[in-house]
Formats: sequence, C-alpha cells, structure tokens
Amino acid sequence: VQLQASGGGLVQPGGSLRLSCVASRSIFTFNVMGWYRRAQGRQRELVAQISFGSSTNYGDSVKGRFTVSRDNAKNTVYLQMNSLKPEDTAVYYCNRVPPVEVWGQGTLVTVSS
Repeated sequence: VQLQASGGGLVQPGGSLRLSCVASRSIFTFNVMGWYRRAQGRQRELVAQISFGSSTNYGDSVKGRFTVSRDNAKNTVYLQMNSLKPEDTAVYYCNRVPPVEVWGQGTLVTVSS
C-alpha cells in the first residue's frame, strides 16, 4: 500500500501551494480519492474529493480556494491550494474515500507570517 503525499511547506497567508500524492494502483484505480487534513488538537477531516471521472466535491471551509485534480495514468492526485489562511495549517493526507486503514505520513502545511 502506497500513499505518498508531498509538496507541503511554510507559506504566508494569501499564498499558494500544490500538493501531490502518489497512490498504489489498487487504491487509486476506479476509486474516489480524497485529501484529508488533521490540524493539531482536531480530528482528521475530508476537505476535497474527486471521482475516477473527475467529479469533485469540497468542504465548505476550502470551497473556492482549493482545487483537486487527478492523473489516472500516474496514479496521482493533486491539491492546488490558493488564498491560504492560518487555519489551513495541518498535516495533509490523501486516501481513498472512504479511506483504507493504512495512512501515509502526510505532508505538513504551515500558513504563517
């Protein structure tokens, strides 16, 4: 099982980041994929999801700012994050929707001036 997220970092409020996640074919193919995040002291939440045919849905807190996409040939899902806010600070993970039990390490996004 592979769920390898990357692209996080430190960014100022209002800035942008693009996350990438490579998944195992068995998890990725034909499944809805999602980006989840866990902020310190809070439960993990689903922020964006995309079907195999690229239909998308977003959580209210990121709608209009984040864009999820996928490349089915590369088993890769992306999250373009714009207009970042301090409250977006979290570890971001990708997984199937609903998730498989094994999670990758995630990638840390810190939004701070």
